[in-house]
Amino acid sequence: MDAAGRPSTGQVILLATSSAVTAILYAIYRHKSKVVHSLKGAKKVSLDQDLKSILMEAPGKCIPYAVIEGVVQSVKETLSSQFVENCKGVVQRLTLQEHKMVWNRTTHLWNDFEKIIHQRTNVATFDLVPQEGGAGVSVRVLKPLDATELSLETVYEKFHPSVQSFTDVIGHYISGERPKGIRETEQMLRVGAVLTGVGELVLDDHAVRLQPPKQGLHYYLSSLDFDSLLQKQESSVRLWKILTVVFGMATCAVLFFILQKQYRRHQEKRRLRQMQETVAAAGDAANTCVICLSNGRSCVFLECGHVCSCDKCYQALPRPPHCPICRQQIARVVPLYNS
Repeated sequence: MDAAGRPSTGQVILLATSSAVTAILYAIYRHKSKVVHSLKGAKKVSLDQDLKSILMEAPGKCIPYAVIEGVVQSVKETLSSQFVENCKGVVQRLTLQEHKMVWNRTTHLWNDFEKIIHQRTNVATFDLVPQEGGAGVSVRVLKPLDATELSLETVYEKFHPSVQSFTDVIGHYISGERPKGIRETEQMLRVGAVLTGVGELVLDDHAVRLQPPKQGLHYYLSSLDFDSLLQKQESSVRLWKILTVVFGMATCAVLFFILQKQYRRHQEKRRLRQMQETVAAAGDAANTCVICLSNGRSCVFLECGHVCSCDKCYQALPRPPHCPICRQQIARVVPLYNS
C-alpha cells in the first residue's frame, strides 16, 4: 500500500497476472470439457454389413459425429520404410531434429534446445476394414493429417552426435550455443494396425467415408480403443481443472490480502478522524463560556484572574458580581483579545 492507501504497483501486477492466468486456464478447461462432452455424445457404429443401412436411414446419409474401429488397409500403393525392411504403411513421417545447448544469460545455465530442421510426411490412400476380415465392407479415411490425434509408430530412431574440434568448442562457448547432434526419426501408420476413428461418417455413391467433422468437433485417428481415448481426454480435463482451481485460489488469496489491507487502512483513517474530532471538541469546550456554553470566553476577572465568561453573561451577573468559578467578588474586568 502507498501513502494514499492504494494498492502498490507490485500488488496490482500480481493480481492482474494471476487473474489472467486463471482466465486462460479456465478457458482451456472449458474447451477440454466440451471436447469430452462431444466424445461422449458420439455415436458408436460397427464396421459390418449394417453400416450402409444405418447411413441410408440417417438424415442426409450422414452421421455428424461417429466412432468406428477397424484395421488399416491400403487401397492401391503402400509406403515402404526407408530404414526397416518389410515395414509397410499408409502414413510416413520423416523428421530431422537438431539438439543443442543454449547459454541462458539470466540463469547462467546451459539449457537443452530442440528444433525441427526438416520434416516430410507422405500419405497413401487407405481404408478401415473389419478386424474379423469381413469382405465388402470398408470405410475410406479422408484427410488423416487433419486429425487432432494421429497415432504414428516410431519404427526408426537414430541420434547422430556432432563432431567438434577444439576450435569449435571455444567458438561455441563464445557464441553461447553448443550443438549436440541431429536426431533422425521415422514414424509410420502401419498396414494392419487397429485404428479408432472419430469423425463424420458419410455415405456417398455407395462408398462410406470418414472425414473431419464440422462445427468445431475434433477429428481422431487413434491406436487406442474408444474407452481409453475417452479416459485420456478426461484425465486432461481433470489436470486443467486442478490447475484452474489452484490459480483461482491464489488469485482469491491475493485479492483478499489487498482488500484486507484496504480495510485496515480505512479503519485507521476512521480512528484518526474520530481522534481529531474529539480533540477539536475538547478544544472548543475549553474556550466556551461556562454560563451560556455557546459564546467564547472574553473576560478576565480580577483579582482572581479567571477567564470563564463572555461579556454578555458578565453583564447579566447579579450585583455585586462574583466569579462563577471561585465565588470571589469581581473588582474589575479586563477584556480578553485573541490574536
